[in-house]
Amino acid sequence: MQLPPPDPALSPRTGYTRAHWEAAADALLAAVEPYATEDLALYHFPGDRQSWAGRLSDGLEGYARTLLLAAFRRDETALQRYADGLAAGVSGVWPRIEDRSQPLVEAASVALALRLTRPLLWDRLDDSVRHRAAAWLGDALTAEPWPCNWELFPVTVGGFLQEIGYEAEASRKAVDRGLERIEEWYVGGGWYTDGDGRKYDYYNGWAMHLYPVLHAWLADDSRLLTVYGDRLEAHLADYARLFGGDGAPVRQGRSLTYRFATTAPLWLGALTGRTPLPPGETRRLASGTLKYFLERGAVDERGLLTLGWHGPDPSVLQGYSGPASPYWASKGFLGLLLPPDHEVWTAPEEPGPAEREDAVTPVGAPNWLLQSTRADGLVRLHNHGSEDVRYDPYYTRLAYSTVTAPSPSSSPTPSSSSSVTYDNSVIVGDDPSRTGIEPLGVGEGWVASRHTVGGGVRVTSVVLAHRATEVRAHLVTGAEPGTPVRVTGWAAAEGVRADLAPIFGLDDSAGPLAGTTGPLTGTTGSLTGTTGEGDTLFVALARLTAEPAPVPLEETVSVRVEGQDRIHVRWSGGPEVRVSVSGNAVSTTF
Repeated sequence: MQLPPPDPALSPRTGYTRAHWEAAADALLAAVEPYATEDLALYHFPGDRQSWAGRLSDGLEGYARTLLLAAFRRDETALQRYADGLAAGVSGVWPRIEDRSQPLVEAASVALALRLTRPLLWDRLDDSVRHRAAAWLGDALTAEPWPCNWELFPVTVGGFLQEIGYEAEASRKAVDRGLERIEEWYVGGGWYTDGDGRKYDYYNGWAMHLYPVLHAWLADDSRLLTVYGDRLEAHLADYARLFGGDGAPVRQGRSLTYRFATTAPLWLGALTGRTPLPPGETRRLASGTLKYFLERGAVDERGLLTLGWHGPDPSVLQGYSGPASPYWASKGFLGLLLPPDHEVWTAPEEPGPAEREDAVTPVGAPNWLLQSTRADGLVRLHNHGSEDVRYDPYYTRLAYSTVTAPSPSSSPTPSSSSSVTYDNSVIVGDDPSRTGIEPLGVGEGWVASRHTVGGGVRVTSVVLAHRATEVRAHLVTGAEPGTPVRVTGWAAAEGVRADLAPIFGLDDSAGPLAGTTGPLTGTTGSLTGTTGEGDTLFVALARLTAEPAPVPLEETVSVRVEGQDRIHVRWSGGPEVRVSVSGNAVSTTF
């Protein structure tokens, strides 16, 4: 992808300005054009991948998601092509919007694009086309969504149909119903769970915040903008810490193939004035992420976004991932709605949180601890509250980072667990599972949780972190005496060092676990121990660092175990902490 030369006056770190974002959008739009059907209603990208929704729905997805990119770019030539495609699509080409069907998702992108570009596209259509398009979209008002972020797709369609005066009462009801539904999942501090349970990931930003805030902003509804804008602003204070110094987002959760869609809430805060971030930091974080992916194979030789993370990578896909799914990355171009003279585009870049200082930050709602180090720009996420067993391993591991990937195994089998890399796990017997996660609290420098291993064994875990070092303690309850326990650490990725050392109840005689290797995966450290009578405590040191010559791990912290449930930690150059671990609670004293 050819981009303009950098502007060092404005972008001393990424080199990216508005001109780079425009050029990237233009290149992506030009690359997809040859894959449109003759009537321009569907976009079928090459490859043998097909989502569970089928080829026709996948073609609609290609249209809708690239239309959204054209809408943010406000490219009138491209929009005319999409206008022609819309006319054909609503004349019998597109599948109907039905209950819990993929076209409901794509209808939201179509409606949002039409609302954003109304004078350029919708208002220029023939009355007959507008009538058919409104009728096609209208099915979204009553279609039943899945009980998660899908509730916001009728909201987005309803907002547009309300604006053009189509089925005003039904449109209003669809908006109200969806907004009421997500209230059940708002847990405070700017965080939603994506439906029932504790499903925390990037859907908070590119769905749960994006659609309500954009609806409130486009409707000029000050009441709604206050409610959802306040939540967005609170969320961004945590969200900005999920990006590494190199622009990489933490690799956690599902739908990761959307890549730089992770930047959408950053732009949304600037667009609506609801952000705690300085303008130069917003552009630094967003541009850093776009650059990160463009420089690492996200776009193939044809200029198409691949199904993966860097290049093609099936481990990050779900059954709903079709050939055009990556084009939800279009949301990352939301910043192009900001005028060229907006301070986000004119201010010099400022470093993001991971570049400014070492930090260990508690995030209360998901019960996460975010650990970042300035020297290497790495961010580590200690997960003690997010769970969705459908998408293991991207939810249920103990930790994730901006430079490593979880091992790809999604269906642990006892017979094969010993030969598979399960990074950041506690394996009791042959069972690496982690279900029923219960948060036990998070605070300055620590986080704790309890979970179930198959067979009813409970594991209570606490992590203490300072700079790049972690103390990990696990209390195993309910296991038969003599049960083997394996504690694993980070996968050592390319250019990154992963350390794991035993402190109590463990030894390293088993050596590392071998796993798949690549830029983000590698050998995982492994320690072993055995349960005794009653509760058994295991303690280890871990570290993930890209520093070229880090100090020895044992020099960063002193750890002493007192009895079977108390740990005394003294950080080198940091605080002294005492921790008490039981099967029901964890307490800390500084």
